[in-house]
Amino acid sequence: ARFDVSGRLSLSAQSRSAAARLQVATLAFVDYTMKQRITYLLHEAGGVDPETLDVGKDSIKLPGLKAAKEWRVTLGTRELPKEVSSVLEQSHEIHIRWSAEWNYDAVTPFSSRVPSGFHVFYTPGENASSDTLCPLLGQIFGDAVECASVKESFSTPPILSERFAMSAKYQYYKPLARLTRFIGYLSSTMCDSSDVSCHSQVASLAQASSLDLDYDMISHALRVTAYWDWAVAADGSQGVWDETLHLQPSSDALEVGILNVEKANEEGEIALSGLLTVVGEDTKPSATMFSFPARHHAVSKQPEELSFETSFRQPTGLHPALELKFPANALTQPDESCALHAYLTLPSSVFIDRYQLSDPLFLASQNLIALRSLSGATDLEAPVWTTPQWGSAALLELAHPETPSVNNDTWSVTVPLHTRYMLPSTDGTHTAHIPWPAVFWACEAEDGLKMSVNPFDRTNIGYDGLFGPKTLFHHIGASAETKTLMETLEIPVLDKTKTGFVEIGTGVTVLLGFLWVLWSMIKGNSKATSEAGKKE
Repeated sequence: ARFDVSGRLSLSAQSRSAAARLQVATLAFVDYTMKQRITYLLHEAGGVDPETLDVGKDSIKLPGLKAAKEWRVTLGTRELPKEVSSVLEQSHEIHIRWSAEWNYDAVTPFSSRVPSGFHVFYTPGENASSDTLCPLLGQIFGDAVECASVKESFSTPPILSERFAMSAKYQYYKPLARLTRFIGYLSSTMCDSSDVSCHSQVASLAQASSLDLDYDMISHALRVTAYWDWAVAADGSQGVWDETLHLQPSSDALEVGILNVEKANEEGEIALSGLLTVVGEDTKPSATMFSFPARHHAVSKQPEELSFETSFRQPTGLHPALELKFPANALTQPDESCALHAYLTLPSSVFIDRYQLSDPLFLASQNLIALRSLSGATDLEAPVWTTPQWGSAALLELAHPETPSVNNDTWSVTVPLHTRYMLPSTDGTHTAHIPWPAVFWACEAEDGLKMSVNPFDRTNIGYDGLFGPKTLFHHIGASAETKTLMETLEIPVLDKTKTGFVEIGTGVTVLLGFLWVLWSMIKGNSKATSEAGKKE
């Protein structure tokens, strides 16, 4: 049986039911009962023999899957800690995106990417307090989230497409290497001390490639979505998923899908096939095949694999240049409507000069077309200690070869950056962490594609609100040799240990200047008094 969400093909009742169950976790729940959806995307074609799955009354045992995994949990606010629910209930919407610093494979249909680190997209409710969100973020995610208040620390991104209603009002970003504090918070507040299974599931987030948290005032539900590109073995290598999944007493539903990516019949769609099981209801897996329109796609690896590398041109100095390098023979448009883009999130110590990037000749020399959007801390003269906002976000349109290269040439794009005035340090440097940008082709979608029926749809990732709602994103990943997606930039500053004589000399100079001015005033006053006496 085949399930096609656009309704073009006839469906069996069993196939309809199975695919509808897969979508249920994306809907709004009003009964405030926890629901889970776990999806495995197999790395190898051929599928899984349903006989190898052991489906019990309230559990399912997996045979050892080489697959990517998505774990989605939907919770009502009544099931959350009080400090969390009180902040959520004051919010119109809040979307948290975390992406790992290590290089990972974002497989279809989980191909969307954000720059590595911790992102928050937030729209407050009508009577929300601006002082409650930041303390909660610090409590849950750790001191690395240096957030004073929404008014001071968050930025307001521009909305270039007013039709795209899913964009939040405020944005925040900080580098965050690990989810250690978040895992500890979940274990202490959401798991009973004796619940080994709960603690084990939460601990597995330490190896997750990405994490999403979504809340909106319409559903009054918090959706938590974690993604792993591979299972992680005990020695840190790629492993298999041989776990047993249990339907918890506190959970109303546990849906498990084991799927393969198929060739879609329509442009802009993704097709999947495999097995679906509702634990606690089904006695055996149900076979299914379905397709749906999707806004996010991975760039095709045929005929040549397209990837990119990022580094700073050396030496960096006070005006570092960020270079993006692509294999020229693979950098071809998926469609004539597609434009190549890079989305950057920069800390407050580094910024882009919008006036420099308004010169067409300079842009062409760097293989840039235009700076499409820039928001956040954009004051060119402000020092870092007077810049309370987290930093800035920039969307750049990149040039690409007009004709495909037949040689193994490298196509380089340069993004000129600048550093702010910073306080002195004891070693003469300030370390800034710059995440690799999200790089993608933005293409026009065909009319009639309904993205909302995608059970894996992902919005509010920073740059999607800068395009129209009918935009397809073809994402380009980092090269396979890349280990980390975070660049470390050493910015030269004044060395306090070597400038004692400067402080002493400055003090002496100021003192001498003051004495000279004072002496000049006394001398002038004495002279004036003497001349007045002579006149008398």
